Formats: sequence, C-alpha cells, structure tokens
Amino acid sequence: MRYIILSIGALLMMSCAVKREIVDTPIIFNDERKALSLEYLSERYGLDQNEPTIVPKMVVLHWTVIPTLEKSFQAFNNPKLPNWRPEIASAGALNVSAHFLVDQDGTIYRLMPETVMARHVIGLNHCAIGVENVGGTKEKKLTKAQLKSNIWLVQYLKEKYDIDYVIGHLEYTLFEETPLWLEKNADYRTIKTDPGDKFMKRVRRGTKSLNLKSLPNTK
Repeated sequence: MRYIILSIGALLMMSCAVKREIVDTPIIFNDERKALSLEYLSERYGLDQNEPTIVPKMVVLHWTVIPTLEKSFQAFNNPKLPNWRPEIASAGALNVSAHFLVDQDGTIYRLMPETVMARHVIGLNHCAIGVENVGGTKEKKLTKAQLKSNIWLVQYLKEKYDIDYVIGHLEYTLFEETPLWLEKNADYRTIKTDPGDKFMKRVRRGTKSLNLKSLPNTK
C-alpha cells in the first residue's frame, strides 16, 4: 500500500480550491465619504487626486475584535469616525473600513470596490486591500473557515492585481523605510497584533505557490 504525505500548505491549498462566493454588501460610500477619502489621501500621503482610487500592491489581514458580523459591519458603515476612536481621530475624520469582511463561518463579504481607498492601515492605505476577520479575542478566536477563506481571497486578488505582499496588520511598520510608505507624520503610529503570528504563518504557507515577496528587513 502506498501512502502519500502532504504538507499542511498543500492541504490548505486543496481545501481552498473549491469555488467560493463573494457576497457584495457595500458600506455607505456617499459624497461625504468620498470627500473625506480624498482629504485623507492629500493630508496623510500628499496625493492630490480627483477620485479616491488606489493601485493595489498588497493585501493586509486584520481582525475586528468584535464578536459578530453585524456589529463589525456597523463599525465600518458610517463615513465619519466615531467618537470612541480618539487615538486616530487626529489623523482625519474618515472612518475606518476595509474592502472585505470575513465572517466566522468563512463567508466573504465585499464592503467596497478593491480599487477604492479604505482606511485600515497607517502609511499604506494608498496601495493596500484590507481584509477584516470577525472576532480575534480569546472568547471569539479566528476559525479554520476564516483561514481557508483568507487564503482563497489572497489567491483571488493576486489573479486580479499585481499584488506583491500579503501582510498582517501587526507587520505594517516594517514598510516604513520602503517606497510604499507615505505617512507624513512620523509620530502617527499604533501598536497592532492582528491577526496574530500563527494565523499569518498559516496564510503564507497556504499561498506559497503565489511567490509573493518576503517582508522587508527594515527593523
């Protein structure tokens, strides 16, 4: 009898090969959000544009630390930043958001077009597609279904765009000394741990065949 031993990465690739559906569930993107997005691009990055569009070069993975899909969606839906986010309010009134939201069961929701800027990562929003995962706490850990969906989504986005990197939010400051980094305020930083080292290792294992670039060794 012959036995075939597959790596974890190969098993993840096989499990992600099934057809997945992206459910379009747009957040509010009205004239106010457009104006705030253009203001953010100009003031944070020095990019004066007529439309808040981006050229995606990376995918940034996050967790919401919010236990439900509904509350996670609500956190991103309004155009203006809520009062309970004072730590980032000084950098603009535009609310945080992401392009995709992945529920605990692995369902992928598209919140906004991939080539429109979302505010989800300091210094890199002008080139980054954001993927938020519902949960991320001890009580509501990220799931295997979310892992599989994140791997599939990276593969899907790589096929559509010239994506060079997939990173976790916790890794964003590694890009400070690279040409991709555009944040003008040297003091505007936040400490992030999402979506966790273990999750990122598994995503990278599952997307190894895409030959994405390694993280820059700037720190």
